[in-house]
Amino acid sequence: MNGPITFRENARADVDPMQGIFTSQFNRIAGGLVDEAPVWILDTTLRDGEQTPGIALSIDQKIQIAQALDELGVDVIEAGFPITSNGEAEAVKRVASLGLNARVCGLARCRKEDIDAVLGCGVDYVHTFIATSDTHLKYKLKMTRDQVMEKAVSMIEYAKDHGATVEFSCEDATRTDLEFLKAMHVAVQEAGVDRINVPDTVGVIAPSAMEYLIGELMTVTKVPIAVHCHDDFGLAVANSLAAVQAGARQVHVCVNGLGERAGNAALEEVVMGLLAFQGRRTNVHTEKIGSVSKTVSRITGYPIPHNKAVVGNNAFAHESGIHVHGVQGDPSTYEAFSPELVGMHRNIVMGKHSGAHSVKEKLKEMGMDLPPDQLTEVVEAIKHLAESGKEVDEAELVALSNAIAGMKGIERMVSLEEFAVFTGANITPTAMMALNIDGEVHKGSEIGIGPVDAALKAIKSVAGDMDLEEYRLDAITGGSDSLCEVTISLRDDRMDKRSVGRSVGADIIQTSVEAAIEAVNRLFISRKG
Repeated sequence: MNGPITFRENARADVDPMQGIFTSQFNRIAGGLVDEAPVWILDTTLRDGEQTPGIALSIDQKIQIAQALDELGVDVIEAGFPITSNGEAEAVKRVASLGLNARVCGLARCRKEDIDAVLGCGVDYVHTFIATSDTHLKYKLKMTRDQVMEKAVSMIEYAKDHGATVEFSCEDATRTDLEFLKAMHVAVQEAGVDRINVPDTVGVIAPSAMEYLIGELMTVTKVPIAVHCHDDFGLAVANSLAAVQAGARQVHVCVNGLGERAGNAALEEVVMGLLAFQGRRTNVHTEKIGSVSKTVSRITGYPIPHNKAVVGNNAFAHESGIHVHGVQGDPSTYEAFSPELVGMHRNIVMGKHSGAHSVKEKLKEMGMDLPPDQLTEVVEAIKHLAESGKEVDEAELVALSNAIAGMKGIERMVSLEEFAVFTGANITPTAMMALNIDGEVHKGSEIGIGPVDAALKAIKSVAGDMDLEEYRLDAITGGSDSLCEVTISLRDDRMDKRSVGRSVGADIIQTSVEAAIEAVNRLFISRKG
């Protein structure tokens, strides 16, 4: 196991933290850079994040998320609250046994049985807490301040006697009397605590007040201070950044801002905010943020809002012709930071504010080059559709452009010769594919988790290296005999090319194959160009 207070100090020292971030000069004028030491990230997605209403993770799902967080580079993973159930304890035990680079901790009330439950999971990092606000003392604990202090000190000493790293939280710290809060910090330090967390348990403090509070606590606190902020007023990230500005060394976060009620400070926003506004490094590999965000969304079933900062689909989407033209000239004109920095991609959206330049560039990206008169028709059609309330996506842009161009001058390099898919009960779905590529027939076969997956993998095995970026299936008319519409987006990361194909039909597998072939065609044409 790791030592009592050993953390990665300079894991990302080889990376320029400000590369690809286009910050305001006023951040520097205001004195944003306060310390060159990295800020530690404690991720509590597996504990506080699972307390999000509607989320219940299996042990295997917790392991998947823990491994993703470890690859992301977080310093501490709060794996759970072992005393709550046997299943929770088993999950914490399994995560602790993975041999991760991140420290693994378990949550415990200031009770001997809670701490024993954490230690019994093979975890050497205990995060223990007790409430300190007068409201909690009176209505929840029914204890005096002296009793709370005595309980905290005795339990910290108990955990330290068992060789654990101990982090302590005064629950509801932001509504606790300041002098009593300071006295608690002094007392737990004398008991040997390794770090002290300051939770904004109900999300009720403002950033300026948080900066003041941490500054006051720094006058008596000699161990690292952490902060745990909730988003009830939408200020969890701002409060976390304010705390670091005042001297906090660690921030508690959840991926995608999951957590009780309105959630916790979002990992992706805290990490990027520290970089952009304070020039502060973390040990997080920012380029993996996008993929981890999607992984957590998929496993938890909680969708990422399109307008979510950093990782939402619209975070790097541009529609206005002026904006598109500027971004294509220099991304800093209309982007706060480069999408590649967080593992995302720029998206040019077609709508009533799109200009001919952005439409032309978007079509060129997908392997189409229309003459000026046809391009003008496409732009006018897009604006007409958008003004009537119709959203024009990439697949519809392709279809619209094809209709106007009449497919004239658009080369087809790939065509479907034949395919077959075998599936059924107790049969592994298998697909065989034959494609005519530039006059030569190529064949391949693959298995998948379903018939569509097998078919798409078979196409990839024949057509070459490309990644499925998006698969969308929509019913057009409704009913059991409804026609389906399949949209497929492919990406060639080596050449930074992407393409979209769409098809309509009665059979989902057949339609999916046709859409994929259309996307492959456009990718091949784009490569050729």
